[in-house]
Amino acid sequence: MLPAITAVEADRAALLDICRGLTDDQWRAPSGCEGWSVQDVVAHLANLFWAVVDPGMLPDTAGQPVERAMDAGVAARRGLSPAAVLAEYEQVSVTGMTKLAELAELDVEVPLGEDFGTYSTRVLPCAYVFDHYTHIRADLFTPRGPLAGTPPPSDELQVAPTLDWIEAALPQQNRNAAGQCTVEIQVTGTGARQIKFGTGQSSATICSDAPALVRWITGRGDWTALGAGATGDEQALAVARTLKVF
Repeated sequence: MLPAITAVEADRAALLDICRGLTDDQWRAPSGCEGWSVQDVVAHLANLFWAVVDPGMLPDTAGQPVERAMDAGVAARRGLSPAAVLAEYEQVSVTGMTKLAELAELDVEVPLGEDFGTYSTRVLPCAYVFDHYTHIRADLFTPRGPLAGTPPPSDELQVAPTLDWIEAALPQQNRNAAGQCTVEIQVTGTGARQIKFGTGQSSATICSDAPALVRWITGRGDWTALGAGATGDEQALAVARTLKVF
């Protein structure tokens, strides 16, 4: 089994455990994902699985930017109860993981929208790891989210495929910026690696651990405030601050 599938399974189990202990107030509480409640976050993760199981279960968002389409999918499920949202996630994710494993075996290129990019089906499970990693740790738990306590661990199992997705998506989702700067992102700690953005010789370097990288590359914080360090050409770094992966 692909490590990314194993990682999704682990975070799926963690999310189910978290959600089974939530109060009604916690389900309704604003998450760290702007405009979404905790319930909306879980509905969104269910929608990701519907996308590979039965896209007909989602609203028609053809031609819309990806983030607007995600908002539409969440809005379509706001009439459900927390119990119904959790049950839907639990059920569709089982079939969804099977579908992801099947797609990964095909290794074909799939266009996912102009602003999202085109990817081999082998990397798609990494997108699901990335989404679960980000939404659970950065959006459900403090300091951005409403849930106290300790989030699931950021182990190599989850971090490696999360970084694989960031590395694959970064150039495709930031095409304009790619022609304006070349920077090197040095990931430290768990999942350590170097990610180069742009072409040519790097003129700036950003040093960040994986949890901080996930937050600033998704627009959930400033890299300086998150403990990352940046050196080099100021113009390149100014462009790098606009980078975003979803």
